[in-house]
Amino acid sequence: MEYRNLGASGLRVPVLSFGAGTFGGSGRLFGAWGTTDAQEARRMVDICLEAGVTLFDTADVYSAGASEEVLGQAIRGRRDAVLISTKTALPMGEGPRDWGTSRTRLIRATEAALSRLGTDYIDLLQLHAFDASTPVEEVLSTLDGLVSACKIRYVGVSNFAGWELMKSLAAAERHGHPRYVAHQVYYSLAGRDYEWELMPLGADQGVGALVWSPLAWGRLTGKIRRGQPLPAASRLHDTAQYGPPVDDEKLFDIVEVLDALAEETGRTVPQIAINWLLGRPTVSSVIIGARNEQQLRQNLGAVGWSLSKDEIARLDAVSTVTAPYPYFPYRRQEGFARLNPPIV
Repeated sequence: MEYRNLGASGLRVPVLSFGAGTFGGSGRLFGAWGTTDAQEARRMVDICLEAGVTLFDTADVYSAGASEEVLGQAIRGRRDAVLISTKTALPMGEGPRDWGTSRTRLIRATEAALSRLGTDYIDLLQLHAFDASTPVEEVLSTLDGLVSACKIRYVGVSNFAGWELMKSLAAAERHGHPRYVAHQVYYSLAGRDYEWELMPLGADQGVGALVWSPLAWGRLTGKIRRGQPLPAASRLHDTAQYGPPVDDEKLFDIVEVLDALAEETGRTVPQIAINWLLGRPTVSSVIIGARNEQQLRQNLGAVGWSLSKDEIARLDAVSTVTAPYPYFPYRRQEGFARLNPPIV
């Protein structure tokens, strides 16, 4: 397993990490992801650790805290061998203090997560979304206090817009608070919007990407193809409305190239899709999920080898889309491109 620094921090993380959203799954969304119990989860953690995957990602909102609880049980007795990443900000109830990143909410949410996880510290706490109702200075000073109290080690964000992240980084620099070192983002061959603004920002500011849904919300598994109905067992029947939008025709074009590469290389479609991400700038770790041991072992096969330049070029060509304004001139017009050459 290869390890990389998480952004500009000293925290070294494996290039593959495990997403525990399937742990304790309940409800229409998370129940469709998976319903892994504590015993099964411990087996998944065993397999991950054997492969060198030491970072486990969860969130308080996953199955109303059950994911954190099951993960805590699965790592019991080996806390020092793992890194825990969890997230907070999204609503955990209907009350005014049950959502967001106010000082009260952040402290309560951190204490609750520590209790569910059965640990006295969190390696990486990420804000699951930007809270426009709370001043960034309040958020950062609260996180600073939690770091000083040794309840969290590093801080990051997830699903922030570029201006939201940059505003927060500037405030942290101005006041001497801990800077966000990670941005958990959606990025896949079927969804490359991360590249327009957030990737250059991450490269410039030392913010590493933790990639969620590298298989485009289950669409790059090798089971979905042009002219064929969704497999009966696909979770997309229940969860497509919650995930990132994907253009079907573009998706099928990408899948056809993945199929061809799988035939040529002997790798699987998911392995190729994940391996492509590992070569992208700013990516520190790709979060893989699995409902069973077979899926997990297949995804772990995405490391230990590299796509050729020609294979990467074929994937780049079929997956590229026109950048939105104001980014398209920098890709199309020589004068713009000379001022700001792309990093990809």
